[in-house]
Amino acid sequence: MINSPITTRRRVASLALALPVLVALTISPARVARGQQPNAAAASRPCAQTSNAGSGTPSYRPYSRTPSREALRWADAELKRMTLDEKIGQLVSIGVNATYLAQDSADFRELRRQVEQNHVGGIILFKGPVYESVHLVNRMQELARVPLLISADLEAGAGMRFDNTVNFPWNMAVGATGNPEYARRQGEITAREARALGVAQIFAPVVDVNNNAQNPVINVRSYGEDPASVARMAAAFVEGAQGGGVLATAKHFPGHGDTATDSHRGLPVINVARSRLDEVELVPFRAAIAAGVGAVMSAHIGLPQIDPTSVAPLSRPAGYRSSYADSEVLTENATLPGTLSPKILTGILRNDLHFDGIVTTDALDMSGLTIYFTPGESAVRALEAGADMLLKPSDADATVRGVREAVQSGRLTEKRIETSARRILAAKYDLGLTKQRITPLDKIDKIVSTADAERLAQEIADHAVTLVRDDNHLLPATSLPATARVFVLAVTNGEDRLWVAQPFASALARGGRKIEVATLDERSSDKEVEKALERAKGADLVVAALYGRVRTGQSNSGALPEPGKRALDKLIDRKAPLVGISFGNPYLLESFPELKTYVVAYGDMPSLQSAAARAVLGEIDVTGRLPISLPKLYARGTGIQLKAQAQADARATTHE
Repeated sequence: MINSPITTRRRVASLALALPVLVALTISPARVARGQQPNAAAASRPCAQTSNAGSGTPSYRPYSRTPSREALRWADAELKRMTLDEKIGQLVSIGVNATYLAQDSADFRELRRQVEQNHVGGIILFKGPVYESVHLVNRMQELARVPLLISADLEAGAGMRFDNTVNFPWNMAVGATGNPEYARRQGEITAREARALGVAQIFAPVVDVNNNAQNPVINVRSYGEDPASVARMAAAFVEGAQGGGVLATAKHFPGHGDTATDSHRGLPVINVARSRLDEVELVPFRAAIAAGVGAVMSAHIGLPQIDPTSVAPLSRPAGYRSSYADSEVLTENATLPGTLSPKILTGILRNDLHFDGIVTTDALDMSGLTIYFTPGESAVRALEAGADMLLKPSDADATVRGVREAVQSGRLTEKRIETSARRILAAKYDLGLTKQRITPLDKIDKIVSTADAERLAQEIADHAVTLVRDDNHLLPATSLPATARVFVLAVTNGEDRLWVAQPFASALARGGRKIEVATLDERSSDKEVEKALERAKGADLVVAALYGRVRTGQSNSGALPEPGKRALDKLIDRKAPLVGISFGNPYLLESFPELKTYVVAYGDMPSLQSAAARAVLGEIDVTGRLPISLPKLYARGTGIQLKAQAQADARATTHE
């Protein structure tokens, strides 16, 4: 779960906070003889960087959750020479939106202070340019006595955090293909690119089972609503990613899929019994653990039937502002969030699921925690619950101070701190960071966003597009003459009206049709709505491109703005030749049940927009199936199958 910090003091306060998305920095330990295959002995050594034969591309030994003997020896030696503050610092990861920083700038000095004085163990990278991000991390690696673990939230590949890199389709698009091999290949490429960017831990995969259509924060980030299908995809991604030498992180434990509140804005509650968790939420986590996942991220979710401990909101100082949310949600009768619950992190995750890897918190500056706990208290409670890594605290100084005081008072023991620090240090060793912590800049453009990443993104997208309904037999639009007029009404819940529909419109135009586009957002006036409707009159085909996307921390996440909803309702009433395409929230049809033709693309990535356009034009087969159900409308597995260039009557509706 992640958004981006903005300006410094604030950003490093943001820094010390940044999102829950650990990324470990690059590595490159001992070299291995060319052609040597990893074996049990090799797996016990650091994750060495090698080169693929003849390509010059670095590769890394698979990461194992079980630390090597050498890693444990090194970690123990480091702990013996560390002060208490240094041990505490190893547990803390701060976040940063990288940009160019002069070394005498306030932002650089603050980041340096966190590394040198708070001894933070990791940095989480958020949105930023490629070279500035890697260079800044390299500078911090030079300053750190112990290698930093660099992490990032790469759920959709490098493009989720690094500018001008390939963004893979969301997990739900992968789920729509029904093919776990796509998840595996995505994991492999994500790992390769992460290491080239200095990231050694990725906060992926999302293994939440999205069985709540009102979920504003998981949604298309999930592989779907079927626990077994999600489990297969999650395990495949873990195997691909960790086989590529990164530390993968399954999230958000014990499951964030059945929530209607965004934990960036408030504390969600899942009021279910343990038996339901075993049947649904825990299934993919068990699969990820069986696949060897190295880390699990907790969720800020109340589970009153598991831990009924009540919590109350703090009083807020004047001028208080949330790190993420545009507005906060207060939960009545709130109970202890899972991140802070020993019954959940130790009782279920450690004891029942036998997970012996690294437990990370979700971002500690999210409102699901900050409404109820101070930075120091939430950190101490997370450690008491069984967490190892403390991600993106709202105040890193207060976090370190709070943990130190808890040790000094006897509330926590120094041995407890050492237990978590040992896990993290051992992971750094096995990721190769003790051998090479600096990321070479001259290799990046040979590894990141290469043609194979582009091809995989497009291949997934082409197999994901799902035709849910086509009552008026409008698709494929192969019968439209070359002179046909196609009007695209784009409706967006973002601040991107000038460019959001460009990839889709460009792909349609490449098909030879005349394309007109109008875009509506929250700011659109009644006059703009009427003008768009007027332009739609007389069009041979009207396409409603619906960009109701997940926007973490935003009250309009997953929804369409009112001006766009009004326009779409009027087009439906007019019985226009209308095709609705969801480039985000797949559940939008519930709000427009009279929409006769409905396509789901699961995201706004260029690959998905291109695939949707080609599907409309009949240039590709349409083979996707819903990995979720649309309540009261369509079951999971629904998908009208079309052959490329087929006539509108050559179709078969199938259900799982």
